[in-house]
Amino acid sequence: MVVYLDHAATTPMLPAAIAAYAEAMGVVGNPASVHSQGQNAKRMLEESREIVAASLGCDPIEVVFTGSGTEAINLGIKGLYWARAPRRRILVPGGEHHATLDTVEWLAEHDGAVIEWIPLDDQGRVDLAALKAAIARDPFDIALVSVIMANNEVGTIEPVAEVAALAAVHGIPVHVDAVAAYGYIPVDFRTLAAAGVSALSVSAHKVGGPVGIGALVLGRATTVEPLIHGGGQQRKVRSGTQDVAAAVSFAVAASALSAELSAAAGGETARLAALRDRVIAGVARVAPDAVLNGDPIIRLPGNAHFSFAGCEGDSLLFLLDAAGVSVSTGSACQAGVPEPSHVLRAMGRNEIESRGALRITLGHTSTDADVDALLAALPAAHAQALRAGMADRVPGR
Repeated sequence: MVVYLDHAATTPMLPAAIAAYAEAMGVVGNPASVHSQGQNAKRMLEESREIVAASLGCDPIEVVFTGSGTEAINLGIKGLYWARAPRRRILVPGGEHHATLDTVEWLAEHDGAVIEWIPLDDQGRVDLAALKAAIARDPFDIALVSVIMANNEVGTIEPVAEVAALAAVHGIPVHVDAVAAYGYIPVDFRTLAAAGVSALSVSAHKVGGPVGIGALVLGRATTVEPLIHGGGQQRKVRSGTQDVAAAVSFAVAASALSAELSAAAGGETARLAALRDRVIAGVARVAPDAVLNGDPIIRLPGNAHFSFAGCEGDSLLFLLDAAGVSVSTGSACQAGVPEPSHVLRAMGRNEIESRGALRITLGHTSTDADVDALLAALPAAHAQALRAGMADRVPGR
């Protein structure tokens, strides 16, 4: 039996979402066509948009379907940046997902953007005082602020409303990467928009929908420059024939998560938090010196992220994988050479602590038996990883 505990990377599609996807793929019609088959496809697409919008607390017109969460983030950041020219400064916390980091670095290299990295505290939370000071230095040259809603590695939930409020004083748009948060904590765009958020990105495959579709929630009054030009199908912001089947499947998953998050007694959130707490307690018994990274309380319900002293996170990953348990390090790796987590480094951890990271993430298929299997496999994996020790650094790194 293989135990899957890497739901932050992707979560299995819901059976209902698979069935809806398969059925919708049999429907013929371009939703931009005016004949009856095209209009039937358009009806399916727009009904799906309404369901996804309801799960995000926004209006259907504000949902722009994209090909992924990464595309949504690119459109949100690049689109706002280009629309705000000639402003050049972009304020970004240091522990963002690479979809954000690589996007702003591309803008710096190719389009003259000036990136200002906002520090994190030791729990991975953006330093609001530093952000306020960065804004105050020259608010009129800031193109945008981008912030993650919940850190995809360490699970800390960020003070997004407070970030937006600081930016709103000067009319600075804020983009929120909600890819890791969506499906695990409530996401209400109307509330965030009232605080000053202009755009928010999500992905379907993180909530039990298909890979290959995401969404950028774009406030009605928000202007962005498009990445893709063509037929202007979605508010002239994102051109291209829309994937009706993927949207239908996304909507089924979105509907299911909305029901779970609104369930009495906390529903899925409470269930996952209880499993997570079992993982945390079990790891503490096996490796008392393991450090739980991120905020111990204000964190995603399914996230448990540790630094294990004296061993490589990659060693633990491979040993657990051999035992039939799939987890993640949450760190980058080039050509098989371990590299320290940029998130942990931004939190002030040293290289050794960062290289010993292991991320365990739970989702809708996770059970007590999965946690039992992890905790049964961990002692031997940890002992063997300790014997292997830390890999020598590559010269120049």
